[in-house]
Amino acid sequence: MYKNFKTNIGSIVVLLAIAGGLILVIYPPAFFSPRESRVAALAIVAIGFWATMIIPEHLTALLFFFLAMIFSLAPANVVFSGFESTAMWLIFGGLVIGVGITGTGLGNRIADKVVVHLNGNYLRIISGVVIAGVLFSFLMPSSMGRIIFLIPVTLAIADHFDFAEGSNGRIGIVLAATLGAVIPAYAILPSNVVNMVLVGMAETQFNISPLYGEYLALHFPVLGLLKSLVIIGLIVWMYPDKPGKAVKGEMKTTRPMSKNEVLLSVILIVLLALWITDFIHHISPAWIALGGAVLLLMPRINIVTGKQFNENINYGSLFFVAGILGLGGMVSHSGLGDMLAQKLIASFPLGEDRPFINYMSLSLASLFTAVGATIPGAPAVITPLSDQLSVVTGWSIKTIIMTQMLGFSTVIFPYQVPSIVIGMQLSGEKLSSAIKVCFILAAITIFFLLPINYFWWKALGWL
Repeated sequence: MYKNFKTNIGSIVVLLAIAGGLILVIYPPAFFSPRESRVAALAIVAIGFWATMIIPEHLTALLFFFLAMIFSLAPANVVFSGFESTAMWLIFGGLVIGVGITGTGLGNRIADKVVVHLNGNYLRIISGVVIAGVLFSFLMPSSMGRIIFLIPVTLAIADHFDFAEGSNGRIGIVLAATLGAVIPAYAILPSNVVNMVLVGMAETQFNISPLYGEYLALHFPVLGLLKSLVIIGLIVWMYPDKPGKAVKGEMKTTRPMSKNEVLLSVILIVLLALWITDFIHHISPAWIALGGAVLLLMPRINIVTGKQFNENINYGSLFFVAGILGLGGMVSHSGLGDMLAQKLIASFPLGEDRPFINYMSLSLASLFTAVGATIPGAPAVITPLSDQLSVVTGWSIKTIIMTQMLGFSTVIFPYQVPSIVIGMQLSGEKLSSAIKVCFILAAITIFFLLPINYFWWKALGWL
């Protein structure tokens, strides 16, 4: 009955998305050009299908490619830009590495060691996985690299506690690893791409360079640490479960390490070292992951066999991620994101004598810009407006720049963050689970965490 209810709701959402798209095409708003209306219409329909999963995600991506090209909404290099992106090749490398970790049994062996420390109730398990994700954020600067490393081990941990595929426990552990490794990391300066885009824009536009400690003190206590606690609470509340009594605390893997496990361990240590030190060698995490995948597929090494490559790689997820990235590229290329952001900012009641209204307005402006222009695109859209916003609010340009993180770190839809999508795809669990948690987490952030953070900023003397 519940499944039928979800299907009916999904059908209604899709119909509304299609109706909304048709209205935009037939009766475009005055502030939209006909082309911008068509881009917005396709974006609404694609997101509607992805959000409800009425049809498989990769099929929605293929429909997006087809419609974007047949109606000439953007050049081919923009529509298919996802296939050229580092995210695409990072997930490919991650899929191959994941197959190797699972196939050799190394994932189970690592999970054996972790399970002993997580032994206990469900709250302790979820808390431990979220904490691991946050700690990795301090060590590894790529959120996708963290996901690639954590998800195979996380699935092995789920197996140890007898959490079957599709069960609340398995979904909860996957969400703990994915959200724990991604969302609190926005409060840690070098831990993801968008933070570095923000820093780069601030340096080139205004010669302002936020310091690591300054950024951490400003953002991490509330939007890193406190938000992590909220993530733990939401997962335990929304996906409650109990670990299987038969395996609680037991060590399943007692055999000596095989040759492939030893070799894979060495390769993973090298990959991890390269990911952690990317600020030195400047090699993209994607090419490191791709190199690792090629190495695992080599005939003489053969950790991932040809049969495993053909049968165990989820190629549909590659089209799905390419479709999401292509959609973001199309919206950005059309200028739709920039236009919406500027109109959004102009509509807020900013003023020198309204600190809390200014704070919430700028946070929401960044949030909605990240929805329309994607999260990495938000700093590129808003940062050039910082001097104008500084004049209107009476705040320093540096404070204006820092408020952007309050918005783009508030994830409403997982599609805004490819690493969340990749985490769910690698796990084989449904993205709808992440959608529900992200939506409620965003609401809690807007109505509770952002106001708390406002008083934290005032205590630090930033407002």
